[in-house]
Amino acid sequence: MTMTRRQALRLLGLGAAALTVPGCSLLGRTPSPRLLVGGAPLPEPYTVPLPLPAAARPHRTDATTDYYELVQRPAEVEILPGLRTPIWGYDGQFPGPTIRARSGRRTVVRVTNRLGVPTVTHLHGGHTPPESDGYPTDLVQPGAHRDHTFPLEQRAATLWYHDHRMDHTGPQVWRGLAGFFLVGDEEEAALPLPAGERDLPLMICDRSFATDGTMPYPTRGDAPGAREAFMGGVLGDVILVNGAPWPRLGVDRARYRLRLLNGSNARTYELGLSPGGTLTQIGSDGGLLAAPRSLRRVRLAPGERADVVVDFAAHRVGDHVELRNLLEEGPQARVMRFTVERDARDDSAVPKTLSRVEPLDPAKAAVTRDFTFTSGSMHGGTGWLINDKPFDARRVDARPKLGQTEIWRLTSDVSHPVHLHLSPFQVLSAGGERPAGPTEWKDTVELREAQTVEIITRFTGYRGRYVLHCHNLEHEDMAMMSTFEVI
Repeated sequence: MTMTRRQALRLLGLGAAALTVPGCSLLGRTPSPRLLVGGAPLPEPYTVPLPLPAAARPHRTDATTDYYELVQRPAEVEILPGLRTPIWGYDGQFPGPTIRARSGRRTVVRVTNRLGVPTVTHLHGGHTPPESDGYPTDLVQPGAHRDHTFPLEQRAATLWYHDHRMDHTGPQVWRGLAGFFLVGDEEEAALPLPAGERDLPLMICDRSFATDGTMPYPTRGDAPGAREAFMGGVLGDVILVNGAPWPRLGVDRARYRLRLLNGSNARTYELGLSPGGTLTQIGSDGGLLAAPRSLRRVRLAPGERADVVVDFAAHRVGDHVELRNLLEEGPQARVMRFTVERDARDDSAVPKTLSRVEPLDPAKAAVTRDFTFTSGSMHGGTGWLINDKPFDARRVDARPKLGQTEIWRLTSDVSHPVHLHLSPFQVLSAGGERPAGPTEWKDTVELREAQTVEIITRFTGYRGRYVLHCHNLEHEDMAMMSTFEVI
């Protein structure tokens, strides 16, 4: 019998991280994410003010619905001081405008494509009908538009929208096609959490820049093998927050809500405060936790979100507080800096109880399915596979029934952040261990090297086809995606 990569790792008792050299895993020669070194000098950290994405305004409202329009178009913006960078942005902005919507209130977003290539827009974390979900082959051609209808029958949560075009998500998100979509509800509004200017959406991502300010990305048109060299994932050498390199923000001696989003193609962050401090986590991908967690660090794989509260009253006026990536050293270890500038009144608080989170019962699961995430041969080359198959839009790999609860076992070779469309899920176990802390709703979960994670979900709302995929965008583009159809 031939031993699989996963069986070999388990037999040896080692994760893939113990068997790697830079850029490649020795067991199976599986590539790891790779740094794309830019030619532009790295800017001095903490010199650029933190920008906040523009607020999107509905162009029309009625009794049940808010209507928005977003135009995908090219633009030139200043990201690195003194350089102009061409981007592709929703309304020509990077990140795109932030949409703030209400749970249960229908939101229609018309996306018009003024780029020279097809696009697809996906509301990440949205409980969305299939025709509006952003299936990777539902292309909007240049000059055309598509209306996305979001009923928003879901909890308050920090969501985001981004390009989802098959085989091209990585480069199109890299160029700027992403933005926040924040859903509120009555339960959350009744809590005394930080609000207004102290409620900050922070999209953290990495990019690299050439000397002329452009953001290079390895493509099939480069030297032979260039794209394959980065098939493990593209890492940038500049860390951006809301499109600014290592920015700074002046804050009050008060509590702030930080809506942390890992919008990187492939980089994982383990975020902590320096010189130290508590991150009080109040929310995850799928909205509020049942109760707050006091943490020293928060880990986010690509696509994951965490809402945390930081109390700057613990510091004196004039103090600097850095948000750092504890997984890195050097420039990529820095994220942004807060400077405590003034005393101020603060009526906010973090209640001991935040929300009611219903745990799903494994005993009620009708089906258990297995999905393995590995590299392998495809179409004469190498790609990323689920259950040893590359993505094929003509093939359906699972057909859960509407209203049915299922357990899905996800197993990795190397690290894969796995995203499930349509239905939020709860993690039952990771590496055989039950997760610490209260039950939470997720839509993206990080599989560590040679790890099995069990999730439980209930398919509600809509029949139709959706996808399960790796949210390392280079893995996704190289076929690590699977279609399921709710029947």
